[in-house]
Amino acid sequence: MPAPDYDVVIVGMGSGGMVAAGFAATLDIRVAAVEASRVGGDCLWTGCVPSKALLASAKAAHTIRHADRYGLEPSEPRIDTAKVFDRVREIQDRLARTSDSPDRFRDLGIDLRFGPARITGPHEVTVGDETVTTRFILLCTGSRPAVPDLPGLEDAGHLTSESLFEIAQAPESLVVLGGGPIAIELSQAFARLGTRTTVLQRGARVLPKDEPELVDRLVAALSEQGVELRLNTEVDRVTVEDDKKVVHAKDKRFAADEILVGVGRTPNVEILGLEDVGVELGPKGVEVDGRMRTAVPSIYAAGDVAGRFLFTHSAGYEAARAIRNMFFPGASGGDYEVPWCTFTDPELAHVGLTEAQARERWGDDVHVHRHELHDSDRARADGADAGAIHVVTRKGKVVGGHVLAPSAGEIVHELALAVNQGLDLEDLAGMVHVYPTYAIGIQQLAGEAAYESAQRFKFLVRSKAN
Repeated sequence: MPAPDYDVVIVGMGSGGMVAAGFAATLDIRVAAVEASRVGGDCLWTGCVPSKALLASAKAAHTIRHADRYGLEPSEPRIDTAKVFDRVREIQDRLARTSDSPDRFRDLGIDLRFGPARITGPHEVTVGDETVTTRFILLCTGSRPAVPDLPGLEDAGHLTSESLFEIAQAPESLVVLGGGPIAIELSQAFARLGTRTTVLQRGARVLPKDEPELVDRLVAALSEQGVELRLNTEVDRVTVEDDKKVVHAKDKRFAADEILVGVGRTPNVEILGLEDVGVELGPKGVEVDGRMRTAVPSIYAAGDVAGRFLFTHSAGYEAARAIRNMFFPGASGGDYEVPWCTFTDPELAHVGLTEAQARERWGDDVHVHRHELHDSDRARADGADAGAIHVVTRKGKVVGGHVLAPSAGEIVHELALAVNQGLDLEDLAGMVHVYPTYAIGIQQLAGEAAYESAQRFKFLVRSKAN
């Protein structure tokens, strides 16, 4: 059998594929990567980067509007959303020319090919009319927005995260279908930029995977900022009336200039030919084991296409794990803890178990430690004291962490480390934190727990006054 053309072919150059390619390029092996569209994937072109840029502009507008909180004269900002979207695209283009540039990966020695890929054998990838052979294949083809089969939706037209950032300017009014992180982040952004925004969620809660008490606080803030939230709303059809798109939910109707669909994601597996070579598919995507390996030993999958955690950071982690398992002795497998953050203002971050999940598992062994931001010197100085930090413990060990605060996505990593390493809450109390920060609240709540524990031993303390 002739030697294969490559040691690994990476299919898809989004968040997972780029990490895998960068790692593989350091190993002195032959690497090829195939991309059907643009290097950077969802994160650069339709996800994290443009949405966070939009959120930053929206936050600036909100700050101007409420400048009196900082002793300044407030005013209604003059918003030209065409300039806002131009800024978003400029940021994307800058990243595409630098860290996500195809030339950067070519300079690393990666054979970068463009076109739709098809897996034609356990060790074969076909791109166009050319088939290459390889020891291993890593699937990083990601996912795309799911679109409900809703009568009239296609005819009326709608936006998704894939098409949203191609519009010239924000609509005057918007109906958002869905209550997950993407829908909620964008709803706040558009409301702050002056778009009349209504969110329709079929369930009883938005952000249902997060700590309910903190979600309720965030929902209250969103409502104050003009986001209209309609829960338990089952949409049944869409019509166009008087140049407006009308979403119907039984006897209710919601008219707007545009509809944004944010009801989940669908893995990109259809054109790969995976089932023909024995790769098993499930309802969430490609089935993999803890090593990120499929039923075909030479084929691995990582990121959204594997359907585990639909986050940029978990895609990169899984892709690196897959490369390690291909080429290094010893398996890297098993469960791994994935924190996440909804980048609203304030941010809502999550790691591990919620209080309800922990109590369902362990009952009365669970304790929740709370630190309110109105007790935080930094939060009061910043005028951002409406949030809280919750740490869930079982017999003193940290099993969950939830933060509603500015920069919650930064704060949560300390709690993620604690969950991952099985640390006691007292371990966090014993670590000196910088003052004044939001994160010092973790030390403060941990310290309070340690003080309570110390009460059991106060009989050992002798006072000279007695």
